[in-house]
Amino acid sequence: MDEWSNAGRLRRRGRISIVKEMRVSKTHQVLVIGGGSIGERHVRSFLATRRCTVAVCEPNELRLRQLADRYDLAADFKSTDELTDYVPDISVIATPADLHVDQAIALARRGSHLLIEKPLSTSLERVAELLDIVKSQDLIAGVAYVYRVHPALTAMAAELASQRWGTPKQFIIVGGQHFPTYRPQYREIYYNNPAQGGGAVQDALTHLLDCGRWLVGPITRLCADAEHLALPGVEVEDAAAVLTRQGEALGCYVLNQFQGADELTMTVVCERGMCRFENHLSRWQWIDGVAGSWHDVPTPLRNRDDLYQRQAEAFLDAVERHVDPPCSLVEGASTLAACQAVLDSWREQRWVEPIQIT
Repeated sequence: MDEWSNAGRLRRRGRISIVKEMRVSKTHQVLVIGGGSIGERHVRSFLATRRCTVAVCEPNELRLRQLADRYDLAADFKSTDELTDYVPDISVIATPADLHVDQAIALARRGSHLLIEKPLSTSLERVAELLDIVKSQDLIAGVAYVYRVHPALTAMAAELASQRWGTPKQFIIVGGQHFPTYRPQYREIYYNNPAQGGGAVQDALTHLLDCGRWLVGPITRLCADAEHLALPGVEVEDAAAVLTRQGEALGCYVLNQFQGADELTMTVVCERGMCRFENHLSRWQWIDGVAGSWHDVPTPLRNRDDLYQRQAEAFLDAVERHVDPPCSLVEGASTLAACQAVLDSWREQRWVEPIQIT
């Protein structure tokens, strides 16, 4: 769609004016819904591609003005109610997780491609409906699991998929960071509310579950425990441990959000060798056979925005080529099902078989 409706407001020469018509040629129109820290990162990253214009929808007027001052926004909206006559090519949904699916359904019905922040939702309610609409509308839709575009991890994933070392037999992932350092306002944002996607399981472990599914295969059963152990000012869990069965592989996921070192390591042990991804060192390693030495493959990144710009580029490529993005909607829904199974296992203290979504 080439025209933007007069519901939006266009930033020009430091002032805000009503948009009556705006035509864009040979570029994508991207709308970011949600102007928090992750929404701002998406704004910055999509603009950095120089392949699109970016508009923002954010109900907090002060926050919206701050974004308009910092970036060359094409238009801004204070409410999704203002989007009635506006259909962006691509919608990036960066609101609290409990709002994702309803917003995605409304935009998909109007023909917008979708990049939805992780986790896809806080429950599986209406997910099947969203999948059906995306399919019937022939849309590109994905979930923003940003590790899917890390150059070291994508290289390692390609080697695993080639069966270079045979069938994976064990998957071990250990990670942690000092969450208050990276999200100083964690007490006041969604993190403190499980209904909005808060807590270590929905906020951070979901990334690891997605990586495990991508590298080794779907989780067929799991047993989990979690607890609030250290973070001040919140009651949600800040640590989790999960045992899984993934095909022939046994998995082990260990996470906390209070340790001093920001580290994440994923190791896959296969029939004829093994490989390892070290996020904090931005590299992957491999060993052939049973008595080999580690071979390092460094893939340095400039900063955290590198991954988000890679994700933006990859999603724009997927839309242009009409192919699946790095993490498809079905894969994101499958990770959501695994995440819900982790929560069920923890609360009920039993083994759980996640719902399989295809």
